[in-house]
Amino acid sequence: MKTPRLLDLSAPTRFWVLMCVYALELSASLWLAYELRFDFMVEPNFQKERLFVLCWLVPLQLVLLGLFHQLNTLLGYFSTPDLGRMFQALTISAITALVVWGVWGQGVAPPRGVIVLDFIFCLVGLTGARLALRTLRESLTFSSKSNGGRKRRVAIIGAGDAGAVMAHELSLKPGYGLEPVAFFDDEQHKWHSRVHGIPVLGPPERLVDVRAKLDIQEAIIAMPSAPAKRIGEIVRLLRQAHVVCKTVPSLDQLVLGQIRVSQLRNVEVTDLLGREKVELETENIRQTLQDRAVMVTGAGGSIGSELCRQIATYHPRQLILLDRSEPNVFQIEQELIGLGHRERIMPVVADISDRPRMEQVFSTFHPQIIFHAAAHKHVPMMEHQPGEAVKNNSLGTAQLADLALEFGVDRFTLISTDKAINPTSVMGATKRLAETYIQALYAAHPDKTKFMAVRFGNVLGSSGSVIPLFHKQIAEGGPVKVTHPEMTRYFMTIPEASMLVVQSAVQGTGGEIFVLDMGKPVKIVDLARQMIELSGLKPDEDIQIEFIGMRPGEKLFEEISRTGENFAPTTHSKIFRFISQPADLAWIRETLQSLRDGIHQLKPDQIKLRMREALPDYTPALAQRVANPPPIGELDESRHHRQPALRP
Repeated sequence: MKTPRLLDLSAPTRFWVLMCVYALELSASLWLAYELRFDFMVEPNFQKERLFVLCWLVPLQLVLLGLFHQLNTLLGYFSTPDLGRMFQALTISAITALVVWGVWGQGVAPPRGVIVLDFIFCLVGLTGARLALRTLRESLTFSSKSNGGRKRRVAIIGAGDAGAVMAHELSLKPGYGLEPVAFFDDEQHKWHSRVHGIPVLGPPERLVDVRAKLDIQEAIIAMPSAPAKRIGEIVRLLRQAHVVCKTVPSLDQLVLGQIRVSQLRNVEVTDLLGREKVELETENIRQTLQDRAVMVTGAGGSIGSELCRQIATYHPRQLILLDRSEPNVFQIEQELIGLGHRERIMPVVADISDRPRMEQVFSTFHPQIIFHAAAHKHVPMMEHQPGEAVKNNSLGTAQLADLALEFGVDRFTLISTDKAINPTSVMGATKRLAETYIQALYAAHPDKTKFMAVRFGNVLGSSGSVIPLFHKQIAEGGPVKVTHPEMTRYFMTIPEASMLVVQSAVQGTGGEIFVLDMGKPVKIVDLARQMIELSGLKPDEDIQIEFIGMRPGEKLFEEISRTGENFAPTTHSKIFRFISQPADLAWIRETLQSLRDGIHQLKPDQIKLRMREALPDYTPALAQRVANPPPIGELDESRHHRQPALRP
């Protein structure tokens, strides 16, 4: 949104405009202070004194305002920090005047009463001038957005901080076309009071009774920290009352500073499946990440990009954004530049499976902390091409971990999945192999890199997740396709998962697998119904739900831990630590080498069976009954050059 041309002045012009406005206001304030001090009967000797004081006090005030950056500010922008700096500048000038009065006395400095009055008039006058320019800017800026008709009358659900900010923003910016007329809140002590002059009428349920009387056309849910169950109740209430509703950003977005309260959006299913606020040990995270070189692999993906956003706020010395997708790297790079992190980010296009390229990356940037999020994650797709999943998820991770050890990386955190627990899918099995490798590597070298893994469930809204797919099916008129009526999954939001990954990485001492508290499992069919309802439609009437059967590799229920993993608490209530007996490093290297050698020769089912030999708790989904894969020595090496072994 462009600044109005009337206020869009060049820096030199802006400086002289503010200089003139401030000089006039400061001179008028001093003149008026003398008049009031002497009841508008200033004696000749004080009139001479006033002219003398004006010649040194006003220039002093202008110099101080300049030092506090009040002469190079953009016209039309004024906020609390500006007021604070203006207050400091005027306070110093008033104290200086009092010191001059105490040293040289009357004739050189104004009387004490004039100094006090002048301070008050200057502060009020300058603030008024700046607020007038801000009001002019907002009226010019938002008038172009106004629809020219009557404003829509809105009710704000939630009379807390978020609701108060929302009401204030709407009052200041009429161009939004929204007029707040009432608050509703669950807390009884707020009823029959006012927030910014707007009455709090009672609980949200009362909106139904007063809607017609107040002509409420829209409702804004400003309760970012409310439980998901309560948000769902309010949404159903508003839907039954035929009131259009929007909501403020999630608490995660507000905490991270990614978005403002005033940026409204539609109510989404993530609000109804919402989670409690994540409390982070920010000081420990800051001590770990600040002024360090941090690398995120898969930086352009859903989890990787969110990790980059959050890590950047802790001011690492360098943040290496590594991904093999050039468009994905470019997108997160531009976003972080827009957030003011240009100087600390380094986009790198590279494939973790390309060892020479990765050696170059490590030798160039010397990462000290690695968050490894690069992976193939789509379960049904990987069932048909398990070799690619093995190459990326297992062999790529092992190679990256070897390089981390070789180059002295301090911490290495693998982003894993709950599907690695008693896996039934290729994706889960390859992630379990990756977990096994880094645990074995740490056990063999406990005094070097701290290797750890973090498991969590499905991430709401991530690439390829069920929510974008359901959105598309609803937009097309249905049916919404669900695999099984009893299928459940654990869900987390992208910011929550990423925050807890960072917290886990800080807590880890090496060799652990962290599991995030994923709450209660959610039925996929219930998720589908809620999404249909949020679209203003009725399940099984407007949009049909169709059950298509489970796909290869899928489980009805996901699990939290596997046999042989011992639970250990952590200092964070939403993070659990599991410790198990590590595998022998030579054995897991031999296993991965076996998979590497047969990756392009064995059929998909044979690769799955070879993984099952290494993972007894893996139950593969086989296309047909196949014989056990041939030993490596019997593979036809005349047609396929054997890959180099994993380095010890």
